Amino acid sequence: MAGEAEQQLRAYVEYLRDLGVHDFYRQGEPVFAEVAVDAAVPAAPVTVVRPLPVEATVVVEEIEEIFAPNKPAFLEPPIVKLVSFDDLAPLPESRVAPAKKAEALVAIHEEIGDCTRCPLAYAGRRTIVFGEGDPNARLMFVGEGPGADEDASGRPFVGKAGQLLNNMIQAMGLKREEVYIANIVKCRPPANRTPEPVEANTCGQFLLQQIDVIQPEVVVALGSTAAMYLLGVKRSLVALRGKWHGCRGAKLAVTYHPAFLLRDPRMKAEAWKDLQMVMKEMGLKAPAKS
Repeated sequence: MAGEAEQQLRAYVEYLRDLGVHDFYRQGEPVFAEVAVDAAVPAAPVTVVRPLPVEATVVVEEIEEIFAPNKPAFLEPPIVKLVSFDDLAPLPESRVAPAKKAEALVAIHEEIGDCTRCPLAYAGRRTIVFGEGDPNARLMFVGEGPGADEDASGRPFVGKAGQLLNNMIQAMGLKREEVYIANIVKCRPPANRTPEPVEANTCGQFLLQQIDVIQPEVVVALGSTAAMYLLGVKRSLVALRGKWHGCRGAKLAVTYHPAFLLRDPRMKAEAWKDLQMVMKEMGLKAPAKS
């Protein structure tokens, strides 16, 4: 029965996509319109709500009826307010012992299971990309979400952006195996789009647990999306870079995502400045050039 329900839900999702409705779990989306109250008064921007198409609204109602009362979590209204990871939950009263961290991460992975908690589970995902690295890492990198290569392999940052990240890690005097790498969401968004708030907020609980288990000294947010959800603020990278922030008891630095650096290599020098700030904090030295 569960399999039939899942197939039916997938069919609805595909139908909604055909209608051009990708965020069908939203009841409305803010858009801007110009309304002139008086001909003598200039038009002012006001916020209005663009409702779902009638066909899509009917389908959403049908889905809710089919799955009630066991309605999937992603049919609930999304949390659109940004909340920092520090404010999502209090820090654990007791910390995981170093020898138990690998086991604790396995438990989180098992809790995720074959996750169907948000729409990404029905958007062509092949593999859940949990994260990898040293459970006792002093340094943790957090990106946005898996790409095609990561979705195929189940490992974070293994494509071209991953190769650049490896080079960045080596330039800091570390090996990939000595750090921990994860993403805001663990499933690939369609066409590598930016994760939606309902997706990031749904998946964030597991990243938060990972950070609390690993207890890194420093977290590096790769790109604006990672910084936005970790810090709970929507600011430009320019405003966030070059200074320390806090995240789950660790110091957090913000830099450019490797994928962005591939598109604009001129910014690699700026990213290196961010990494040097991290190296100074951690007492790391770049390897000697041969």
